[in-house]
Amino acid sequence: MSTKMPLTVGDRDLGKATWVTFAEGIPSARLVRRSRLTVLAGPDQGLTRDFDAAIVRVGGRRTADLRLSDERVSGLHLEIRLIEDGIRLVDLDSTNGTWLLGYRVHEVGVASGAVVELGQTQLRVETLDEATEVPLSGRDRLVGMVGGSPAMRELYARIERAAAADATVLVSGETGSGKELVAEALHALSPRAAGPLVVVDCGALPLNLVESELYGHERGAFTGAHESRAGAFERARGGTLFLDEVGELPLEVQPKLLRALERREIRRVGGAQAMTVDVRVVAATHRDLEREVARGAFREDLYYRLAVIRLAVPPLRERPGDIPLLVEHFLAELTGAGGAAPAAARPTAQALEQLAGAEWRGNVRELRNAVERLVLLGDPPGIPPQAAAEMEVDAAVPYKVARARLLASFEKSYLEALLARHGGNLSAAARAAGIDRMSIHRLLQRTGLRPRGGGGGVTGSQG
Repeated sequence: MSTKMPLTVGDRDLGKATWVTFAEGIPSARLVRRSRLTVLAGPDQGLTRDFDAAIVRVGGRRTADLRLSDERVSGLHLEIRLIEDGIRLVDLDSTNGTWLLGYRVHEVGVASGAVVELGQTQLRVETLDEATEVPLSGRDRLVGMVGGSPAMRELYARIERAAAADATVLVSGETGSGKELVAEALHALSPRAAGPLVVVDCGALPLNLVESELYGHERGAFTGAHESRAGAFERARGGTLFLDEVGELPLEVQPKLLRALERREIRRVGGAQAMTVDVRVVAATHRDLEREVARGAFREDLYYRLAVIRLAVPPLRERPGDIPLLVEHFLAELTGAGGAAPAAARPTAQALEQLAGAEWRGNVRELRNAVERLVLLGDPPGIPPQAAAEMEVDAAVPYKVARARLLASFEKSYLEALLARHGGNLSAAARAAGIDRMSIHRLLQRTGLRPRGGGGGVTGSQG
């Protein structure tokens, strides 16, 4: 639970908008200055609001934290972030732009008291001599998640509090950041832990099968429905239903999901009888659903129904200090419980520094794949697959051709080693790689490989 507290003279002299306090060398709390937004000119002149959050969104829609009536302001126009260095303004691809000192800006750092222009509105942004203290968890791991950075400890603390409730949770984060692990932790720490955890990958469902997968169907409901089948809501009774990549659901199926969440009842496709379902729903997305709502790609009422509790998973690039712990975790996992990783597979201090400085667009999933490649194929420690392969590039061919060859070579080598390690078991290989089974199938088709029968790895395509 966050608490408000006045700042001391020493705190005020820090000149920061957010900072971390420590107890016995372990991050114990994050302090975020309170902020004040004041409309100096425009249709909402005189409007003043104070905020406790580190991120405040300004715009014309109901989803905005500060809602303006200015017609020249976009639905979600501007994001104000309080960071360690101070205040950062981020334009959210607004139509008419964000202006500072006569210049249109997209992302810029400002001092407290800066005046920014949005449409016809002049808005002053300032921080106050009062802060909100957010407690951090004492853990550096939580139900499969690994990381002792302040950002992860704050996430752990929020998960622990959210798990005890039965409200719907919306988990946001970039691809590969670990959203599914958050769902697993919410389930494992909840009163529903003894019940099932049912996962639905909304991004992998064909449109004509979405309702059948979620709500089930009766025999004969459509071509190919040879027998009745329980949907995910039924299978998750007494437990948790995890809707992964919920932002990929087409608009036409969203109203039925909203009704299911509001009424806690469903009807199978082709069925006449409604049935009550007792489930806790956790949804995840890599999309910014508030912005999707603003552009009309996601229903606003469904967004609010899903986002009763919101959790954000930080990208790996914002917590590089967690990389050594993650590498050790993956090495132990890949070499077996209690097993020691080969000496050649243990990254040096220099390699760890290279890892910490990498961009890791694929986040934790990409890091794990790099460590696995190191263990299986002996690539140089600490160098991501794409960097290791640069030495094999043929500069005599066009860029696109060289890049395609490089990716094809990596995919084939990685997939061969992965399936060999797991005896051709596609489900086990998918779990180990941190991707879904359908992705494994797509890789097999793309590389021309086939799993061998009897659990023996892969064979080449017979054309």
